[in-house]
Amino acid sequence: MVLTDTHTHQYYETDPVKKVELMQRCLDNGISRLFLPNVDSSSIPQVMEMVSAYPQHCFPMLGLHPCDVKANWEQELDAIYTALQQAKVYAIGEIGIDLYWDKTFITEQQEAFRTQINWAKDAQLPINIHCRNAFDEVYAVLEQAFDDKLRGVFHCFSGTLEQANKIIDLGFKLGIGGVVTYKNAGLDKVVEQISLEHIVLETDSPYLTPVPFRGKPNESSYLIHVARKVADLHQTSLENVAQITTENSKIIFGV
Repeated sequence: MVLTDTHTHQYYETDPVKKVELMQRCLDNGISRLFLPNVDSSSIPQVMEMVSAYPQHCFPMLGLHPCDVKANWEQELDAIYTALQQAKVYAIGEIGIDLYWDKTFITEQQEAFRTQINWAKDAQLPINIHCRNAFDEVYAVLEQAFDDKLRGVFHCFSGTLEQANKIIDLGFKLGIGGVVTYKNAGLDKVVEQISLEHIVLETDSPYLTPVPFRGKPNESSYLIHVARKVADLHQTSLENVAQITTENSKIIFGV
């Protein structure tokens, strides 16, 4: 069984012993494919260090996280674009719009999002979308950019069935993580109505820890609990969920 975590910041762990233990727990649970998004230029070396240590298991994505779009956003984009020319990556991300914490730079977030979508198209890469309290804003950008080159993952999807279908209609996969295990989130009711062909799995480690570890730091090995929940919702086997969602990830990322 091969499970794929399509979105994890496991590289945040800096203790070398703990990093090895984290990865070993992943492999013990069948999670042997991890896709790592940076968040800004300073986090690129951390991503690349983990990719170098585990080249068969870890795959980099590079982009500017919307929460890191600040006054110096253009310089940050320049630095990330330079890094993209120097390394093989499998997606541009995570990119998007976040209006939860701060709306000060909404115009800049939108512009950075558009710019990075164009990078992805030029490089024939998928995008990994971050969207928080900004579905309409993100969808407007995607709708405007829609063509046969636009593809990727809508990371940490937690919206309605109507929103899910709008994203699926644009050709994106829905990134399903720990929120699907939360009793009152309502995502379980949505996921059970969505075909597995439209879903990939993720943790967003160290955030959004699934039940039964909610309240503790997340890690990629906990993806097994997300997969089991999805299997229960679709009344199928864990192995079937692993096979389909991993195949979906291969289609998106090309690896």
